[in-house]
Amino acid sequence: MKILKILAVSAMALGMTSCVSKKQYDALSTNYKQCIENIGERQREIQDLKSQNSALTGENNLLKSQHDALKSSLDACLSNTGKSSANIDKLVGEINASNSYIKQLISSNAKNDSLNLALSNKLKRSLDNVSDEDVQVKVLKGVVMISLSDKMLYKTGDYNILPAAQEVLGKVAKVINDYDKYSVLIEGNTDNAPLNSVNLPRDNWDLSALRGTSVAKVLQTQFGVDPARITAGGRSEYNPKATNMSVSGRAENRRTEIIIMPKLDEFMKLMDIAPVKK
Repeated sequence: MKILKILAVSAMALGMTSCVSKKQYDALSTNYKQCIENIGERQREIQDLKSQNSALTGENNLLKSQHDALKSSLDACLSNTGKSSANIDKLVGEINASNSYIKQLISSNAKNDSLNLALSNKLKRSLDNVSDEDVQVKVLKGVVMISLSDKMLYKTGDYNILPAAQEVLGKVAKVINDYDKYSVLIEGNTDNAPLNSVNLPRDNWDLSALRGTSVAKVLQTQFGVDPARITAGGRSEYNPKATNMSVSGRAENRRTEIIIMPKLDEFMKLMDIAPVKK
């Protein structure tokens, strides 16, 4: 509502340019543009939340189906007088364990999603002055993904980090260090244009892997990210985001992705509390 009021005032002011000074007009025009940008950012955050909600709804429905199946088994057992009370007790125990697991899983998912959203928003704010074409940040399936264009990071066919990329990597590293309980996966990706050389990089596999490790080394040596948290590698041309038939598609495929996610042991905790099937 506050944004709408500001937009309304700004619009009225823009329509009355003859009644205000150029300085006032410029200030109102700048305020109007800022409001439009803020609305766009809020809309992107809303889409992220809708995607998370859809994923959680699907998972919750699956768990409810499992619960209903167990309850049906119990009802069938109760209707069969030939079944022993021992079997009934076993089914009751399984249902109770399933209910407990569902509650803990939902609670854990909600906590992780909240942390991931906070992490994503912090990254977006810190990278606000960087071109959207060079850096993209989004939450997907419970992890935060940062996609960096190759033109910002490297020269064509090279894997050495450009000086201009240091500022962006420094901002990413600060957020990574703030969330020190998360693991960091760095993946280099290329288009399908062949790269044949007797020296490194010899092909797209080499190029993608060397680009991934180059980013990892910068985060470690220049910005203090714990290397024990980092996994780095390359996926060559085999993980495209767009078609390689166009110039723009190939440019989108040439990227390095930094994926920030809960450590593996956090997922193992969920496995430990799951009901044991016998």
